[in-house]
Amino acid sequence: MTSADLRKVIRGRVLGPGDDGFDVARRAWNLTVDQPVAAVVEAADAADVAALVRYARRAGLAVTAQAGGHDAAGDVEGAILLRTGRLDGLRVSARERAAQVGAGVNWGRVLAEAGPHGLTGLAGSSPVVNVAGYTLGGGLSWFGRRYGWAAGSVRAFDIVDADGDRARVSAASDPELFWGMKGGGGDFALVTSLEFDLHPAPSVYGGRVVWPQARAGEVFEVFRKLTDGAPPELTVWFNRFAFPGPPPMVALDLTYLGDPREGAALVRGIEEIGGAISDGRGVVPVADLGAIAAEPTAPAASLPRAELLTRLDEDLATEPIDPLLSIQVRHLAGALAEPGSGASGALPEPYLLQMVGTGPDPDRARAVRAAQARIVERFGAVIAGRKPYTLLTPGETAADAFAGPVLARLRELKRARDPHDVFRANHPVLK
Repeated sequence: MTSADLRKVIRGRVLGPGDDGFDVARRAWNLTVDQPVAAVVEAADAADVAALVRYARRAGLAVTAQAGGHDAAGDVEGAILLRTGRLDGLRVSARERAAQVGAGVNWGRVLAEAGPHGLTGLAGSSPVVNVAGYTLGGGLSWFGRRYGWAAGSVRAFDIVDADGDRARVSAASDPELFWGMKGGGGDFALVTSLEFDLHPAPSVYGGRVVWPQARAGEVFEVFRKLTDGAPPELTVWFNRFAFPGPPPMVALDLTYLGDPREGAALVRGIEEIGGAISDGRGVVPVADLGAIAAEPTAPAASLPRAELLTRLDEDLATEPIDPLLSIQVRHLAGALAEPGSGASGALPEPYLLQMVGTGPDPDRARAVRAAQARIVERFGAVIAGRKPYTLLTPGETAADAFAGPVLARLRELKRARDPHDVFRANHPVLK
């Protein structure tokens, strides 16, 4: 294969090793992940995607799809990297309470369009994350406790299959493939667009409250009380921060999908904690949901790790986290614990632990990974040993998220729908 060969069948941009812009185009969002791909294709449209798949199959090559590459895992040597950023169509129908979203669209655009109609999609904490990739992995939303996985709201996927044919996949047209794509990852087809339900959000209350680390024990106890029996409309996350420069801090992030007065009343216990550095609670426009967690919106050398928790351990409030930048405990439960219609299934664990550090150099990276491993060992009694597909990290496969009949079913789906292994997902099901 040469870039010249690809340019004969692709109308969009094609870059190969040595071309100006190739190294930037192949870069993952996480700068610790290298992507030694054979070429980068920026598809002009869905027809380009189909042409690329037909070419890759004839040439015996794999295709991996990314918009921004937030979930890139690095297992792409010799593959063609498909960038979907130009598949940027977006249509929001207030009457149908639905959105049709191209594979290159991020959540910030969807929320900006849906919010003025009193509607929301099941977005996560970052506005710059791609809708399609997030949803294929299941999608843990601010409002997942009320409505379940984001994948559960999908009505249909527009895809290109392993033969290079385009199709619309729904529960009626292809129930097995539809099931697998709702949380089983991108190993079965390439998505060019998807349609999903929007949910009522006439009002949202939320924000972040920050205290000095000295208040961590009090904050964690309030977190425990708030999440014990919380209504599904209320989501609260506990955070500890150790950023370079400022002193260590602790915070609560929250959203309440409903009347702000009801939300404020539900979290009144926060006001019993003195010494807040800042309190950003108030009415939150749907379009501003991404500002609550204030996650980076530019690529960085990040080293994340996530684990599901079977229960809380109060020592999470005081356990040393250096050299990590942050740890976060998210409350799950609610609708997430109920059986769904896709591969994501039920999530019985009530909490999620996320640990993040930066790894700009090998020594720092080793120290961060060692700290994460130490915390996992320290709290092993409450760690489930599996994790959501949507939060798998480089080197982890679908087997780290699924087990037993679900994993077997996903593997059979992969063998049946992509027998030549044309598609290479970030977290493959056959490894």
